[in-house]
Amino acid sequence: MKMKKKAIIPKLEAPLNENFISTDTWRIFRIMSEFVEGFESLSVIKRGVSIFGSKRTPSGHPFYKLAHKTAYLLAKKGYSIITGAGPGIMEAANKGAYDAGGLSVGLNIIIPEQQRPNPYINYLLEFRYFFVRKVIFTKYSCAFVVFPGGFGTLDELFEALALIQTQRIDPIPVILVGRAYWKGLLSWFKQTLVAQGTLINEDLRLFNVVDTPQEVAAVLSAFYSTTRSKKRNT
Repeated sequence: MKMKKKAIIPKLEAPLNENFISTDTWRIFRIMSEFVEGFESLSVIKRGVSIFGSKRTPSGHPFYKLAHKTAYLLAKKGYSIITGAGPGIMEAANKGAYDAGGLSVGLNIIIPEQQRPNPYINYLLEFRYFFVRKVIFTKYSCAFVVFPGGFGTLDELFEALALIQTQRIDPIPVILVGRAYWKGLLSWFKQTLVAQGTLINEDLRLFNVVDTPQEVAAVLSAFYSTTRSKKRNT
């Protein structure tokens, strides 16, 4: 009777000098840790308003002053202000919340072009992954207020609108500040996207466009007054 040969399982050895914790498997744990830290750290936030805008806006610019006044007003009304922690509009918003004695939150991103957190944050978290950071922004925000900005600002804006449009999140106010700045984009929406059928007119009602801090506060107040009224009547 012939004996079956014992199967030989080859020994798998990691390549020399491989940093094992940089592999995709370990990267999952690092991603998980960012979610866990974000959820645990920010679970105390109530009525968070995320404010976005260009990091290149200087402190003397009218939009910087407008972002400061907006955050100051909202913080006085009991909202927590959340930004991307950087300079420009982010700094202005954090400073407004700080000056008002409110909660000033910064969600910093670690990127090759190092972004140092501005000095007006009293609650800071840092992220390696943009998508984790965006989830945290969305989860803890009852509104997005979007000032003039570039690709990063537009990314946050369109992410929010897509999530609301597809009903992946409950509707929240999305407020664009600066009618003159956003005029060209809004014209493109209407004259090209709606005309070509890639958007419908109802999609243009997913956001508001305003010019003043008082208008921002009024949009928030009207939205949540209506929401509370609907809940009472259901």
